[in-house]
Amino acid sequence: MSNNGVGIFLDRDGTINKDVNYLTSADQLSLIPRSAEAINKFNSMNIPVFVVTNQSAIAHELLTENQLHKIHDSLQEMLKKENAFITHFYYCPHFLTGLENNYSIDCNCRKPKSGMLEKAKLDYGIKFTSSFMVGDKLIDVQTGVNVGMKSFLVETGYGLKHKSEAAPFANYIVEDLFEASTIIEKLLS
Repeated sequence: MSNNGVGIFLDRDGTINKDVNYLTSADQLSLIPRSAEAINKFNSMNIPVFVVTNQSAIAHELLTENQLHKIHDSLQEMLKKENAFITHFYYCPHFLTGLENNYSIDCNCRKPKSGMLEKAKLDYGIKFTSSFMVGDKLIDVQTGVNVGMKSFLVETGYGLKHKSEAAPFANYIVEDLFEASTIIEKLLS
């Protein structure tokens, strides 16, 4: 399914759905306009779409992994209603100074480290230099840059706040995920 090793890596909050600062319930989910349409475009191109999201709420005992899976199931259902889907959700539950000892570690998966991307590479045969990272924070852009991906900063979520610090690292700064999908489609054609 990996379309010559190409993969699309998306931050979740602020890129696909509206950021609510510690999303802990599916009731808080709300899609950013045109994000489902963008994901549908990638799906139509047979490019796997991965969510890579830091979820320190688990380490802070605000959310369980089971609750997170329910949120991702709900997000997938919302996207399916728009004829779109996420290939796989990867998440980092860790935070070095979290309250929950099992998750209070210095891991290799917390963005901007590349552990979640490395897992997708193994699981799906992804080639980083052929792939794309899209997110609304400097750490998202850095995550992509760290493995040789083209990186996009979206102006949704925290994007406008992170624009000046991310600009030197981002390959593209775009209005939203849909604009990123349009550029990626042209780059791959």
